[in-house]
Amino acid sequence: MRLTLTEIYDQRIASGTLRADPAQHAVLSTLESLRHWLETNADRRVGLFAGLFAKPVTPPKGLYLWGGVGRGKSMLMDLFTDSTAITAKRRVHFHAFMQSIHKGMHDARKKGVEDPLAPVADAIIASTRLLAFDEMQINDITDAMVVGRLFEKLLAAGVVIVTTSNRPPEDLYKNGLNRALFLPFIDLIRDRLHVVELESPTDYRQHRLQGAQVYFHPAGRVRGEINAIWSDLTGGAPGEVLTLPVNGRTVEVPRFANGIARASFWELCARPLGPGDYLAIAHAVRVLILEDIPQLSASNYNEAKRFVTLIDALYEAKVRLICSAADEPERLYIEGEGSFEFERTASRLREMQAADWGGDKA
Repeated sequence: MRLTLTEIYDQRIASGTLRADPAQHAVLSTLESLRHWLETNADRRVGLFAGLFAKPVTPPKGLYLWGGVGRGKSMLMDLFTDSTAITAKRRVHFHAFMQSIHKGMHDARKKGVEDPLAPVADAIIASTRLLAFDEMQINDITDAMVVGRLFEKLLAAGVVIVTTSNRPPEDLYKNGLNRALFLPFIDLIRDRLHVVELESPTDYRQHRLQGAQVYFHPAGRVRGEINAIWSDLTGGAPGEVLTLPVNGRTVEVPRFANGIARASFWELCARPLGPGDYLAIAHAVRVLILEDIPQLSASNYNEAKRFVTLIDALYEAKVRLICSAADEPERLYIEGEGSFEFERTASRLREMQAADWGGDKA
């Protein structure tokens, strides 16, 4: 029997996976209506895309769900997309999506395409009926100049867009360069998407981590605790690979769900990654679980340097860090070249253990 989103949500509350939240509950009916329409019209196109003899259908408004960090927006997004029984759907972090758009446009320019956005939008339209973005934010002028035209094309083709954000539409790209050119996009959001504030008073992510241990040592004995934290923060999701385009190539984080990323030290620091890669990861996640940080010395100097760069990126982006390590921060790198410079990293690792760390991440 097909359960509604409300029934699935209530089941998770009964099992203890979720805590009841009236604000979250109130959004489910809107998402259920979108789910029903998508499943009913999965094989139909709209307007000019309907075909010569097909009866055109009018897609419903999408959803722009905004509210403070940790209110459950990503959880609701996952519940909706996972439960919508269509294949032509895509769930992606907005930052990663826009990087892929710019890469596609770059490739189109190299081929001499007059409007490089057109083939990129066409490819999405051909394969996607539901496009679900997590954490829409516009901080870059190149994104601001592209996103409005892109959304116009997608919405005209009947793609249903559901997105989350920490800001109301009016605050997107606030005080940005040439912002007047961006304002029509805000009007488009208001016209074509239901704008709903998730007014939950509780930051569930911070609530789960409030007073909890987030730095574990020695690493080899704490896998069970790390698994429990992952399960709690993600609602038991298995996670999937997070792929981030960076300067014409891709960087992968092995597990990602509900804004939470998980990787080992070796998966992120033994590979030839640089500052741009770590910045992309830091901007794409809210929490990073980093496992098996080893004792550092001259013997793994390159890995240690990458680790320092990673911690700097996470620190500046206010990412919540949960990690397992061979020893306490001050004893991870105690001798050899680089040990003096590591003192700042050890200090940051200590600071990032504070209960309120990352609470103001946008």
